[in-house]
Amino acid sequence: MPTKLTHDIPSNTTLISIFTTSHHQPHEWGLTRLVMTIVQMSTTLGDIQIELYTKECPETTGNFLKLVDSGFYNGLHFHRIIKDFMIQGGCPKSKDPDSRAAGTGGPGWQIRCEPSALAKAHDRPGLFSMANAGKNTGGSQFFLTTVPTPWLNGNHAVFGEVVKGMDIVKAIESQETDFRDKPSTPMQIISVDRI
Repeated sequence: MPTKLTHDIPSNTTLISIFTTSHHQPHEWGLTRLVMTIVQMSTTLGDIQIELYTKECPETTGNFLKLVDSGFYNGLHFHRIIKDFMIQGGCPKSKDPDSRAAGTGGPGWQIRCEPSALAKAHDRPGLFSMANAGKNTGGSQFFLTTVPTPWLNGNHAVFGEVVKGMDIVKAIESQETDFRDKPSTPMQIISVDRI
């Protein structure tokens, strides 16, 4: 008889069911649940869905989700775009897309670079990573890679990846920018919500 697993699972998580066989009882099927936390970032150009590595990187994802739940990111802008590299957002001073201070702000605290997140490689497009100004200076700013960026390994904490909407990330990346890498047309983060 399959074992029924009962856990309190928050309503804002996505459940994936996987059937597995038991090595001890080869004719029985068990149901294994994997809990994933996915956020949807609604932007000027469309929606990006990001799976967070909540199990592997609980401190970094916990900080991000605290900000998401408070509405911190709603109305901010991507303040830095570098083609064939990344798009960056999460600075509260970017609420005004023309602010020269965009890129210099944070939530009022800094978090440490979580070892498990630092150990993850920037080995493909679509990775969600903490921006920082040096070790243990992350707070609210993040970036999404558009290519592999191995030179960032060990310096920036990877804590999620795009699972839907990479075309939107690439569309934002393709925007014209000025000499400071600020997009000429404002690219707003309308909202970020758990789904």
